[in-house]
Amino acid sequence: MKLIEAIIKPFKLDEVKEALSQLEVQGITVTEVKGFGRQKGHTELYRGAEYVVDFLPKLKLEIVVADDMVERVIETIQNAAKTGRIGDGKIFVLNVSDAIRIRTGEKGDSAL
Repeated sequence: MKLIEAIIKPFKLDEVKEALSQLEVQGITVTEVKGFGRQKGHTELYRGAEYVVDFLPKLKLEIVVADDMVERVIETIQNAAKTGRIGDGKIFVLNVSDAIRIRTGEKGDSAL
């Protein structure tokens, strides 16, 4: 099993969610986060004063999938979240040693 963490632009959530549901991904966790990458934020003007916005609002998606689904899920997220502009986000893939469904005690892939 793998944990796929994707950092995306907030307005892309519906597109990503819809695309993942077509893959029959069973579950997804979404967290509002702030951060910056290469773009290092940007400068804005507010009431005549200029200020730097260092941390930009993003969404972090966490999805645990079986090993055979990893490449399809990554490709789906990339296609749905891509705008072609700086700040589209990142995808990280981590190993998951086990998963347990609390209600039933199921383990491994069957807990997903």
